[in-house]
Amino acid sequence: MRKLTTSLFFILSLVILVSPPLIAQGYQGKGKIRGFVYDENGKPLEKVRVKLFCLKAASGFNTETDKNGEWRAMWIRGGKWNIDFDKIGYEPKKISVEVNEWGKNPDIEVKLKKIEGLVVTEEIKAALEKGNSLFDEKKYEEAIQVFQGILQQAPEAYVINLNIGHAYFQLEKYQTAIEYYQKVLDSQADNKNALLGIGNCYLNMGQKEEALKWYGKIKFEEIDDPIVLYNMGNSFYENSLYEESLKYYQKAISLQDDFLDARYRLGLAYITLGKNEEALREFETYLKFDADSERANQVKGFIEYLKKK
Repeated sequence: MRKLTTSLFFILSLVILVSPPLIAQGYQGKGKIRGFVYDENGKPLEKVRVKLFCLKAASGFNTETDKNGEWRAMWIRGGKWNIDFDKIGYEPKKISVEVNEWGKNPDIEVKLKKIEGLVVTEEIKAALEKGNSLFDEKKYEEAIQVFQGILQQAPEAYVINLNIGHAYFQLEKYQTAIEYYQKVLDSQADNKNALLGIGNCYLNMGQKEEALKWYGKIKFEEIDDPIVLYNMGNSFYENSLYEESLKYYQKAISLQDDFLDARYRLGLAYITLGKNEEALREFETYLKFDADSERANQVKGFIEYLKKK
């Protein structure tokens, strides 16, 4: 079984300097996108770090929002991009978008939820920046030491246990990761990132039934992150629970229409369940966003097969 990897949900991540791309300028092209970031009340958020990563180029760059909550990415290539949004004191958000290099792309609007009950000092900010940088460099054990040091100074910052859990997850020390995810749940019983982290740990340990039990603790109606929905749908799909996977994929694309990974998996689930008309609809919609990739050629093959049924 291919092991799951965690999304970098750094609950207290910081605005940091632009990191160099993995392949110099590999993401450059003719496209451009614009977005806005707001708080839950619709107020623009300034200095939100926006981290963009082009899957085709395996490279990316960072920018940040201005006083109007606006950010822009210019001269970028088309295709699938992952975009992370984070600001100190707010829960981060991760989305995926399909960039049209030769046409107009719709504005991207996201809202970030404020974390209550934590006073962040300059000292904590500096330590968080250091810990997050170490994590990005895959120096997980060193990052753990930094995060634990923060908790010694500010025990009320319990959400940092998520960062520690993610680091132990990357080290494949799943039982220890579960212990730290549980520390978050002790203070916030419905934290979906911690619940998802525990489920992923059990899945990677081969304990599928236990993993599904933890996934089931996440209230479906409260999940508003397409990535989380997609990951949960995959967990059910890979355990042959295709009917259950449908609602997660469906909600993911309802929140993000161009989430092609979710739309592709939804089509496959429909085929497996013998729902050919639904599968045909999803695959035809998929091609409206992506008509030229290698996977698009697979989708065209599915469409040809379904039309013959």
